[in-house]
Amino acid sequence: MQINFSKRFEREFLEIYMYISEDSFSSADNFKSELINSMQILKDFPYMYRKSKKSNNKNIRDMIYKKYVIPYKINENEILILGILKQNIWKA
Repeated sequence: MQINFSKRFEREFLEIYMYISEDSFSSADNFKSELINSMQILKDFPYMYRKSKKSNNKNIRDMIYKKYVIPYKINENEILILGILKQNIWKA
Protein backbone atom coordinates (compact mmCIF):
# COMPACT_ATOMS: atom_id res chain seq x y z
CA MET A 1 0.00 0.00 0.00
CA GLN A 2 1.21 3.50 -0.83
CA ILE A 3 0.80 6.62 1.29
CA ASN A 4 -0.20 9.79 -0.58
CA PHE A 5 -0.92 13.29 0.66
CA SER A 6 -3.82 15.52 -0.34
CA LYS A 7 -3.21 19.15 -1.27
CA ARG A 8 -5.14 20.08 1.86
CA PHE A 9 -2.76 18.07 4.06
CA GLU A 10 0.23 19.67 2.37
CA ARG A 11 -1.19 23.15 2.95
CA GLU A 12 -2.13 22.48 6.60
CA PHE A 13 1.16 20.75 7.32
CA LEU A 14 3.14 23.64 5.86
CA GLU A 15 1.36 26.07 8.21
CA ILE A 16 2.24 23.90 11.22
CA TYR A 17 5.81 23.39 10.01
CA MET A 18 6.33 27.14 9.53
CA TYR A 19 4.88 27.86 12.97
CA ILE A 20 7.23 25.37 14.66
CA SER A 21 10.20 26.63 12.63
CA GLU A 22 9.71 30.15 14.02
CA ASP A 23 11.23 28.80 17.24
CA SER A 24 13.53 26.15 15.81
CA PHE A 25 14.19 24.75 12.34
CA SER A 26 15.57 21.56 13.83
CA SER A 27 12.38 21.05 15.86
CA ALA A 28 10.30 21.55 12.73
CA ASP A 29 12.45 19.07 10.81
CA ASN A 30 12.23 16.56 13.67
CA PHE A 31 8.45 16.94 13.78
CA LYS A 32 8.23 16.29 10.03
CA SER A 33 10.54 13.28 10.16
CA GLU A 34 8.80 11.70 13.16
CA LEU A 35 5.35 12.27 11.65
CA ILE A 36 6.31 10.64 8.34
CA ASN A 37 7.88 7.71 10.20
CA SER A 38 4.73 7.29 12.32
CA MET A 39 2.59 7.14 9.20
CA GLN A 40 4.56 4.21 7.80
CA ILE A 41 2.74 1.75 10.09
CA LEU A 42 -0.46 2.55 8.17
CA LYS A 43 0.91 0.55 5.23
CA ASP A 44 0.66 -2.66 7.27
CA PHE A 45 -2.12 -1.76 9.70
CA PRO A 46 -4.44 0.74 7.99
CA TYR A 47 -7.35 0.07 10.38
CA MET A 48 -5.38 0.43 13.61
CA TYR A 49 -6.68 3.94 14.35
CA ARG A 50 -10.22 4.91 15.27
CA LYS A 51 -12.98 5.43 12.73
CA SER A 52 -13.38 9.14 12.09
CA LYS A 53 -16.04 10.87 14.13
CA LYS A 54 -16.70 13.15 11.15
CA SER A 55 -17.71 10.38 8.72
CA ASN A 56 -19.82 7.24 8.60
CA ASN A 57 -17.33 5.66 6.20
CA LYS A 58 -15.33 2.91 7.97
CA ASN A 59 -12.42 3.64 5.60
CA ILE A 60 -11.94 7.15 6.94
CA ARG A 61 -9.82 7.03 10.09
CA ASP A 62 -8.18 9.44 12.52
CA MET A 63 -4.54 8.94 13.36
CA ILE A 64 -3.49 10.75 16.55
CA TYR A 65 0.04 12.11 16.67
CA LYS A 66 1.31 14.53 19.36
CA LYS A 67 -2.15 16.02 19.93
CA TYR A 68 -2.74 16.37 16.18
CA VAL A 69 -5.57 14.55 14.45
CA ILE A 70 -4.64 13.28 10.99
CA PRO A 71 -7.66 12.04 9.06
CA TYR A 72 -6.92 9.55 6.29
CA LYS A 73 -8.85 7.46 3.80
CA ILE A 74 -8.12 3.84 3.04
CA ASN A 75 -8.49 3.02 -0.64
CA GLU A 76 -7.74 -0.26 -2.42
CA ASN A 77 -3.99 0.33 -2.94
CA GLU A 78 -3.53 3.69 -1.27
CA ILE A 79 -3.79 5.52 2.00
CA LEU A 80 -4.66 9.14 1.34
CA ILE A 81 -3.73 11.52 4.14
CA LEU A 82 -6.55 14.07 4.09
CA GLY A 83 -5.39 16.75 6.52
CA ILE A 84 -3.86 17.58 9.87
CA LEU A 85 -5.37 19.57 12.71
CA LYS A 86 -4.56 20.52 16.25
CA GLN A 87 -8.13 20.23 17.54
CA ASN A 88 -11.02 18.06 16.51
CA ILE A 89 -12.55 20.77 14.30
CA TRP A 90 -11.55 19.46 10.89
CA LYS A 91 -14.40 19.30 8.42
CA ALA A 92 -14.37 16.86 5.52
